[in-house]
Amino acid sequence: MQRKKWVFGAAAVLLCAVTGAMALKVFGVPGNGASAPPQADMTIDATVRQEVIGNAIAQLEHAYVFPEKAAALGTQLRAALLRGEFDQLSSAQAFADRLSEWLQAQTGDRHLDLRYFAQVLSEDASGRSPEQEAAEQQNARRLNHGFHNVDRLQFNIGYIDLHAFGRPEPAAPRIAAAMTLLRDTDALVIDLRRCGGGDPETVMLLASYLFDQPTHLNDIYFRDENHTEVRWTTQGVSGPKFGETRRVYLLTSADTFSACEDFAYALKNAGRATLVGENTGGGAHAGSPRRLSAHFMLFVPSGLPISPVTHTDWEGSGVTPQLAVSAKRALDVAQVAILREMLAAEADAHRQDLMRQRIAELD
Repeated sequence: MQRKKWVFGAAAVLLCAVTGAMALKVFGVPGNGASAPPQADMTIDATVRQEVIGNAIAQLEHAYVFPEKAAALGTQLRAALLRGEFDQLSSAQAFADRLSEWLQAQTGDRHLDLRYFAQVLSEDASGRSPEQEAAEQQNARRLNHGFHNVDRLQFNIGYIDLHAFGRPEPAAPRIAAAMTLLRDTDALVIDLRRCGGGDPETVMLLASYLFDQPTHLNDIYFRDENHTEVRWTTQGVSGPKFGETRRVYLLTSADTFSACEDFAYALKNAGRATLVGENTGGGAHAGSPRRLSAHFMLFVPSGLPISPVTHTDWEGSGVTPQLAVSAKRALDVAQVAILREMLAAEADAHRQDLMRQRIAELD
C-alpha cells in the first residue's frame, strides 16, 4: 500500500521531500520564502496534451476522492479537448499551469495540481529518479524539515514556528529536541501561519506530545484502496511529553493549509488547543503524486479525512479559530490570553505588575 500524504500549499521546496515527486511550484503565499529552482521549459504538441489529459482522466476516475466529480471532470475534459480549449498552449509550463487552474476551478480543490518537470520522470508510479530523490532530501534539509524556529517567549511561554510537517523520520528528532527545550515552559504557542502542509504521520507524531493518553483524532478514508486509516496519537514518544495540563495555542492564517489544517482541526475538536488568527485555507484531501507522462505529474487527492467529533472535514471551509484576529496580530493576542490566565493564578505582586505591563505592551 502506498503511503498517502498531503501536498504542500506553501512550502513548495520542502514539498519535494514529503511527497516524493511533486514540487517546484509556489502557490504565491506571501512571506513564504521558499522558491523553486528554475527549469527549462519545453515545446509540446497536441499528442503530448492528449496523452497528459487522457492519463489525468484515468487517474481521476480511479482515485479522486469524489467519484461523481471524477466522472464529471472526465466528461468536461474530453469536451474541452474537442473544443480545442488547450490547443494554443505549446509551452509545457503554461499547459501545466492552465490545466491546474482548470481542474481547481471545476472542483474548488486546491490539492488538484499538475506539475511539469524538465527532467524525465522515472517509469515507476512515483516518477522519482535517484537524482530527484537526492535533490529533494537536500531541499528538505535546507528547510530543516519544516521547523523554522523554537524559542522561549517572555514569562516562560514556549514557541514553535512550524512551516511544514516534514517526513516523520527526520522530523521525529527535531520534535523531540523542541519538546526537550520547552519541557518546563508554562504554556505553548505553535505558529502555523506559514505552514503549508506535509505528512499526516508527522501530524500524529507532534500531536502525541500534547496528550497524556492515546487520543482518537482524524481518520482518513482512501477511495482508491477502499480503506480507512484510523489515526490515534501514540503513548510512547522519544522526547518529553508536554502533556494535557498546560495550555496550547495555535496561530493560523489564510495560508495555513492541508496537513497543517489537519493538526489545527484535530486539536481544536479534541478540546486540546485554542486557535488564534484567521480562517485557514480549506484543503483537506490527502493523496499522492501520479505520473502522467515523461514530464508531467498530477497530485490526485484520494483521501477523505473524517473527524470522530464532527464526522466531516474542513475542505473548502477551512478551520475557524476560536479567537478571530488578523494573522499579523495572532501572536500578540495569544500571549495576552496566556498572560491573563497566568495573572489570575499569580500570587506574587511584583510578577503581577510585570505581567500587566507586558499585557499592555501587547494589547
